[in-house]
Amino acid sequence: MHDAPAPPSNYHWWIYLLIAGLIGAFDQAIKYAVVATMPYRASYELTSFFNLVHVWNAGAAFSFLADAGGWQRYFFISIGIAVPAVLVWLLRRGAANWMEGLAYSLIIGGALGNVIDRIVLGFVVDYLDFHWRGWHWPAFNVADMAITGGAILMVIASFFTARSPSGESMKHLGH
Repeated sequence: MHDAPAPPSNYHWWIYLLIAGLIGAFDQAIKYAVVATMPYRASYELTSFFNLVHVWNAGAAFSFLADAGGWQRYFFISIGIAVPAVLVWLLRRGAANWMEGLAYSLIIGGALGNVIDRIVLGFVVDYLDFHWRGWHWPAFNVADMAITGGAILMVIASFFTARSPSGESMKHLGH
């Protein structure tokens, strides 16, 4: 007879929330510095492939829905609150492994960094502009990097999370 696997530990869930808070605070601090020191639409070339810019994004990634008429602000605020709330709930229940916990932290911190902008300003402040031979990647910020990195880490973590025959997550890598 096999014993049922132990549920994942949620002992360190608050550390993941601390990481998320630090990411959100770091993102907001940089955005504050950009807004306070750079005129809107300013661009400073720092290298042959990177500019520091001050632009606003009323849409989502790559300015998706930026010109949708205003309703998207409330839609993205709703998502920016709902997703972190679900991830905090999952952290409290216990992440399957440390990678999953860190992925949740990155996504929570990034989402909160951007949702604060949407609530306070009505748009997200972007400031990182990478380019090559006249082609510019859409400007982004630390919050965007955290969300993207968290999503990638979630995929990677899923390969290291064993599943029981009933489909329940079993801790594989430990905390």
